[in-house]
Amino acid sequence: MIGTGAMSDPYIPLEKDLRIMRKCLEIIEKYSFGVTVHTKSSSVMRDIDILEKINRKSKSVLQMTLTTADEKLCKILEPNVSTTEERVNTLKEFQKAKIPTVVWLSPFLPFINDTKENIDALLDYCVKSGVKCIICFNIGVTLRNGDREYFYSQLDRFFPGMKERYMRTYGNSYEVLSTNSDYLMKRIENVCQNEGIMFGIDRVFSYLRKYENKYENQNIQLSLFDNL
Repeated sequence: MIGTGAMSDPYIPLEKDLRIMRKCLEIIEKYSFGVTVHTKSSSVMRDIDILEKINRKSKSVLQMTLTTADEKLCKILEPNVSTTEERVNTLKEFQKAKIPTVVWLSPFLPFINDTKENIDALLDYCVKSGVKCIICFNIGVTLRNGDREYFYSQLDRFFPGMKERYMRTYGNSYEVLSTNSDYLMKRIENVCQNEGIMFGIDRVFSYLRKYENKYENQNIQLSLFDNL
């Protein structure tokens, strides 16, 4: 399995012209490797034909991040990427194509999108889109030195008075957890259990790494360069 999108979205705007990701997928398909694509962009729809071919040969998985069900808030928290609605529609199209999908629920900003209503709406999207797995490390966000200053400047810009609330509550903490984190994490777990959605970091990462069915009993290490 080849993973993409861990450090940078593979469908940045330039991809429409450069088509680098499509060329990579063509090579992956040619040599019968599997692939996971992690993105916030509905532009992945351009390559669904290749991902279908890969999934028939071996395995392909779409990973999509969802943060908020509020479209206005989405434009503030995640500017210059596909809207939540566009991403959910993409998940539904991949479901139709029988390509498994994984949703990452993150980040959740305390006092902003860490509400039960938002979590429930996102979970409803996941259920209706037929996602196979959900990943959520916790209900919160991490703030490194340098990141924190920029984050606070944006709080001042879009949420006046919120910076002071963060400073009183979290100080200079790296991990900024919602006060409702335990309750909301349990709610996500319960919905996943009731709806048959895989949940749990180790379980989902294991699923992303392995081949099922026709490949699970083949102890063969393929090489990308065997036929070059």
